[in-house]
Amino acid sequence: MSTSIRKQFAGVFIALMAGTILLCWFINNIFLESFYVSNKEKTLRTAYEKLNSALGGEERNLEALEDLNEYFVIYNITTVVIESTNVSHSIFESSNGGAEPRLIGSLITNLLYLYESADNPYRIRDRNKEYLEMFGFLNNGSPYIVRTPVESIQESARIANRFLAYVGSIMVMFSGIIIWFISRKITDPILELTGISERMNHLDFEAKYYGRSRNEISLLGENINKLSATLEATISELKTANNELMRDIEKKEQMEEMRMEFLSNVSHELKTPIALIQGYAEGLQEGINEDPDSRQFYCEVIMDEASKMNIMVKKLMTLNQLEFGNDTVTLERFDIAMMIRNYIQSAGILTKQNGIEVRMEESGPVYVWADEFKTEEVFMNYFTNAMNHCSGKKIIDIQLKPADGKVRISVFNTGEPIPEDAVDHLWEKFYKVDKARTREYGGSGVGLSIVKAIMDSMNQEYGTVNYDNGVMFWFELEAAKEDERLKKVISTY
Repeated sequence: MSTSIRKQFAGVFIALMAGTILLCWFINNIFLESFYVSNKEKTLRTAYEKLNSALGGEERNLEALEDLNEYFVIYNITTVVIESTNVSHSIFESSNGGAEPRLIGSLITNLLYLYESADNPYRIRDRNKEYLEMFGFLNNGSPYIVRTPVESIQESARIANRFLAYVGSIMVMFSGIIIWFISRKITDPILELTGISERMNHLDFEAKYYGRSRNEISLLGENINKLSATLEATISELKTANNELMRDIEKKEQMEEMRMEFLSNVSHELKTPIALIQGYAEGLQEGINEDPDSRQFYCEVIMDEASKMNIMVKKLMTLNQLEFGNDTVTLERFDIAMMIRNYIQSAGILTKQNGIEVRMEESGPVYVWADEFKTEEVFMNYFTNAMNHCSGKKIIDIQLKPADGKVRISVFNTGEPIPEDAVDHLWEKFYKVDKARTREYGGSGVGLSIVKAIMDSMNQEYGTVNYDNGVMFWFELEAAKEDERLKKVISTY
């Protein structure tokens, strides 16, 4: 990502904090000294009010005088007041450590100026950046002077600003590190939702958002989960409808031809077992063989042929429904690897009885879009066919190979290859390569026709390949798996 939200969030926060500290430094540098002097002047005015309250009357106010001394000690204020009566003058001093002759001298020096400005109760002036002095007259006309030292405010401001710069820089770095990690709590869910939306864009609806917080991002994640479920259901419905539409286009043209072909093949296939049943039944009726063993044999032949006819009729009914479009194909997303493993496990008894070794590589889920029930029917026909024709080393090898948006499922069995002139006729109804062997295991020649009808109904490819040591049947389905590139993108977040 060229610019992540996490970097933007951290950058804005750090810039805001650095700007705030820089602004504080600038304000301190420009206005701190003036602010300090202003506060000192305010302190002197308060000192004047307390001094006037204690000594500005006809007599000293002892309670106010005690408060005055305490205030002067706290704020480091020195004062000299010349108290006048009708007969004498006295000097009141408060200096936090002894009288200051210079302060008395300063007051005497300014007596003339004070008398000329008697209308003003006080004046404040700065003396060489070392003191602030306030002088004037109390309410009773007594002249006074109040002084407070002014520390080197410029140097103090420089030290304060330098300290603020050091502390501010450290705080910016420390806060930047903290916000970098805190921002992950905001950006990680957003990146997770981005990854989920990318996977949805590739029609992968397995990803879900599982955020625990109850904020706006969590609400968005829940809505995306609902949207994912809705899209998956809608796509499934659309694929099913599209598949039905494609089938309808071809169905009308093939309908009559399929009826005629079906009746012809059924009459041909049922003729032989019916003739056998009729012959053996007549033999029983006429009592050709009176011994119990012969009669038992005749009955077993009749039951066996009737059972084969029953199986064939059921397969023909299934084939008829598929070819005439009476059976709806529902495309859904499922794990075909799990389906195959379950079927192999259920057929384990038969393979062991026939001494057949079944091989299939272990793999994770392999998702496809197909009709799960009919796909199992296709695989069952392939697997049953492989067991019936397995010879030599007696190995059945099953493979799943994803490629180009498809998954090819192949079933290979060791044994004799199929004659080349018979390969093109394998998918025809009632076609048998070796009629004697087919009849031996009860085959009807309909199984591969059912495979053809199912694969055509799903508009997917199928076929067979001859090898020197055996035969492989295969079919393909539309893949519906996770995009590995997206996995890598999401993991880097």
